[in-house]
Amino acid sequence: MSKQNVIVMGLGYVGCVSAAGLAELGHNVYGVDRDPSKVASVEQARSPFFEAGLDDLIAKNVKAGRLQAGALTAERLAEADVVLLCIGTPSQANGNIDLSHMHRACGEMAALLAPRAKPLAVTIRSTVFPGSCEAILDTYFARHPEVSIVSNPEFLREGTAIKDFLEPSLLVVGGSTDAAAVAVADLYAGLPVAASVVTLRTAETIKYACNAFHAVKIGFANEIGSLASSLGADPAQVMATLCLDKKLNISTAYLKPGFAFGGSCLPKDLRALTYRASRLDLKLPLLDSVLGANEEHLRRGIRQALELPSPRIGIFGLAFKEGTDDLRESPVIALIEHLIGKGREVHVFDPHIQLDEIYGANLSFVVSALPHIGKLLVKSLDRLVEFSGALVIAQRPDAASRERLIASGLPLLDLTRIA
Repeated sequence: MSKQNVIVMGLGYVGCVSAAGLAELGHNVYGVDRDPSKVASVEQARSPFFEAGLDDLIAKNVKAGRLQAGALTAERLAEADVVLLCIGTPSQANGNIDLSHMHRACGEMAALLAPRAKPLAVTIRSTVFPGSCEAILDTYFARHPEVSIVSNPEFLREGTAIKDFLEPSLLVVGGSTDAAAVAVADLYAGLPVAASVVTLRTAETIKYACNAFHAVKIGFANEIGSLASSLGADPAQVMATLCLDKKLNISTAYLKPGFAFGGSCLPKDLRALTYRASRLDLKLPLLDSVLGANEEHLRRGIRQALELPSPRIGIFGLAFKEGTDDLRESPVIALIEHLIGKGREVHVFDPHIQLDEIYGANLSFVVSALPHIGKLLVKSLDRLVEFSGALVIAQRPDAASRERLIASGLPLLDLTRIA
């Protein structure tokens, strides 16, 4: 790890912890804030607010000469390798974020920035909507080719912020240039985490995805807990047992963007759960919204398929997921119904579907939805490709099928995101 000169603009919770943490890693850090009391606190080797362990970390690094604070000057900027912007982005009344403080800080920095030989990575640590970093670069630093913009979102929790900084579970960096992203990732080289170096907009989006996921988990646990209590079950025991499953529940399973869900379990059980809650006069808005969200995702897929540039559409996959011949509540069937209804000529191939071997509820469901399913199915992937003017991948293919679909050169709508 190379020692870098870092300016941290904003000495609130995120900025102060980041400044002290980077100084602890051996960098030369200079803190800046519009509030003179915060600057004075750091100069006096103490934290401007209470955060467990922060006073000691600031005192140690101020004494070692690695951490200072003061006004932003042209001289400080000229020496800097990285500027971390830890500026508040509060909510506006309409829910949008207020970037006025961020823009003011960038304007002040641009006014002091002189032409320079070495690169400068202007790094947004604050939570900003995807595209904000690019707009900041274009607005304030377009005439400074040596300046790159980087998104380095923070994942610090108040009360455990020092531990979260020094023992991070996630480190995300995205830059307008690869060199800038690598330079910022190198700031944290001494920490026990591998940096996830991604694109600029991906980095900005990840912070929102993480916080939304945390909010959904809390809302889910609270709704299941409320339902369990109403049914005479132990809420803590229900959720504690759910969390024992690390293969499907507390895992990466199901956390991959793809097509809508279907099958014989998820839709049926969600309907039963929300029906029973309604009979108990219990409102579960999060769980109530899941089937509607799934239907809207299906509609997005249908709209995309209707935009394909050919009336002859080949669909790979008919079952509700790969590796099965279960057609019950398969979203692909609804997709096919809409395409045929809009005048498209459709053929389908599913490596696990043999119509003469389907029976019972499975057969009843598909025949009821698609009476002419026998005329739509083809027996090989080659036949599907030969017929089609465009392809829809509605089920994850195996490696050989994936290669054949891509090699066809046909317009391709990948609802499973295999590419």
